[in-house]
Amino acid sequence: MPVNIGLTFLFGGILGWIVVKILRPKPYLEGLIIATCASGNLGNLLLIVVPAICNEEGSPFGNRNVCSSVGLSYASFSMALGGFYIWTYSYHLVRSSSIKYKALQAAEDTSESKVANKDFDATPETRLLKGEEDEQNVSVNGSLPKSTYVDAESQIVPQESTSHQDKSKESSCKKILEFFHKIGEELMAPPTIAAGWNNSMYNTYTWRQSHSRYIVLPMIGIWIVKGASTLGFLPSDPLYHYVLMIQFTLPPAMNIGTMTQLFDVAQEECSVLFFWTYLVSALALTSWSTVYMWILA
Repeated sequence: MPVNIGLTFLFGGILGWIVVKILRPKPYLEGLIIATCASGNLGNLLLIVVPAICNEEGSPFGNRNVCSSVGLSYASFSMALGGFYIWTYSYHLVRSSSIKYKALQAAEDTSESKVANKDFDATPETRLLKGEEDEQNVSVNGSLPKSTYVDAESQIVPQESTSHQDKSKESSCKKILEFFHKIGEELMAPPTIAAGWNNSMYNTYTWRQSHSRYIVLPMIGIWIVKGASTLGFLPSDPLYHYVLMIQFTLPPAMNIGTMTQLFDVAQEECSVLFFWTYLVSALALTSWSTVYMWILA
């Protein structure tokens, strides 16, 4: 099992690296995307899924009580090993993302400070001259007769009254356009595209990444487990084979969200990734569990 989990991180990380190279997200999102592709939920889901399958009628894993107790031991061992891999490999990826994010923020702050400080060449003399010019303008405007102000106001008020309705229409149209524009930005954001290409079936990106995360990885898992069983490295327990196979089919580890909060980086993007991956995991886990039990029956 330690070797099997290490292979899930290896091949998942390779697929995540391919996703990053193709989608080219922002630098501070690269580590997060690779981590979500490599790190599966190796504890919580197995503690729920394995006993539930053991209690089903027609299960290929034998007696229910024996299957549940042994399955819990497999899931607990998987959780312990998964925690070691996640808090070393995935932790390093998220921390590197945090470093890149802080460097990007520092670069943006320095660029903004340079733009804001363009007026540093001004001397006190130029400021005094500008102050005198402003006072002269005020004195000239103050010497105008009141009738001119009244005429100006009388010309402005009718224009405002006639254009008030047009402005209200334009503002409502702008709000609607801004609303759809925000939705489009959210859908086309790199984390959303990466999540869709990684785990869901809602668009072309989804279908392509479903070949990597929910088709390529499970097929690799079947090949590895069957090969190890043929070579005599595994016991004959079909439940143990099932646990090893399903480790290649799990959605991202929840601890990644804790890491993003710890380093204060890509929290919103992580939420988007988790939403899509766990939404599709229900379909993926059900389908592949059926395939695994059919192979092991």
